[in-house]
Amino acid sequence: MGFIKSVEEARLFTALLSRDERLFHITRENLSPSLGLVDFVSPVYPWAHTRYYEKEMGTDLKRTFLFFEQLIQPDTLADVKRMTNDLEFYFRDNIDATMPTRPINIDPGYLTLAKVVLASTKDFYHRIYIGKGIYAEVTLYYKDKAYQPFPYTYPDYRSAEYISMFNEVRERMSGK
Repeated sequence: MGFIKSVEEARLFTALLSRDERLFHITRENLSPSLGLVDFVSPVYPWAHTRYYEKEMGTDLKRTFLFFEQLIQPDTLADVKRMTNDLEFYFRDNIDATMPTRPINIDPGYLTLAKVVLASTKDFYHRIYIGKGIYAEVTLYYKDKAYQPFPYTYPDYRSAEYISMFNEVRERMSGK
């Protein structure tokens, strides 16, 4: 019989995708009252990994990550995903009409010393239902001193730049 232990707290992050970098700052201002202070912001990466978002978001997309100072319990991820979805709908309905139908994509996830987990509204064979209409997937796992992708890991999360960034945040978490 196993003994129930306390759960390792996780570093919450949001992955922001937009063609308008100004929305990254506006999104941060809207997230911070609920999620706390941001203590690490990634560089802005060009995003051309697929054409999946092109119809609703346009071209010349960019991605940045916001990592929040306060650690979270992993079971709060469904609530965070629902909140970020609500914020996306708000931006869709209140941003300049010249913008695409989806001005920004806000994908929350968390990082632990063992893995990187993403939230999704879409079910798939490698995703686990975590409640409130939300699924979670382990996107990267830590082995041999670095995060590693799975066969299903999104192409951008497989990139050397993203993996290096996640490794850097992990080092900060572990105090090494």
